[in-house]
Amino acid sequence: MIGTLVFVLIFLAIGLSVVLAAMRSGRPPAGSKPESRGARRAWGVGLALVIVVLGVGLPVLILVTNSDDHASHGAGGTELNAAATNGRELFARNCATCHTLDGSNAVGRVGPNLDTLNGGNLKPAFILDAIKNGRARGAGQMPAGLLVGQDAQDVAEYIATVSGR
Repeated sequence: MIGTLVFVLIFLAIGLSVVLAAMRSGRPPAGSKPESRGARRAWGVGLALVIVVLGVGLPVLILVTNSDDHASHGAGGTELNAAATNGRELFARNCATCHTLDGSNAVGRVGPNLDTLNGGNLKPAFILDAIKNGRARGAGQMPAGLLVGQDAQDVAEYIATVSGR
């Protein structure tokens, strides 16, 4: 947010300097001494340098130093490890259309709300069982085997980490 604000302010400053430069050009007032050619050139070079530094250099600096990766941040300030981060992506692709989970901004209405199910205290084993067997042992709306192996474990870890937060 702050980076965006700085970016906008920089471009406002550049725009203002261009307007001021445009207002500065033209005929000098009557009775005043005209600027020398060297002074006008120095002023133009200085303005160009400011525009390049602020318009190109500062955004590049912000992009380079903005290395805080938000992919590892979960709901409620929880930190996600690599498996849980992968689980979030898999949840978004495979589960979010049916389930509600605030940590993923998922608002599915078919399956249960995972933030309130079991008081929001879901255990990975419970989630793995649901993924493996489906609900109602595969005869319910959630089919069995949506994910398998490490993918199922990653989703279970992610849901257990962020549910109820």
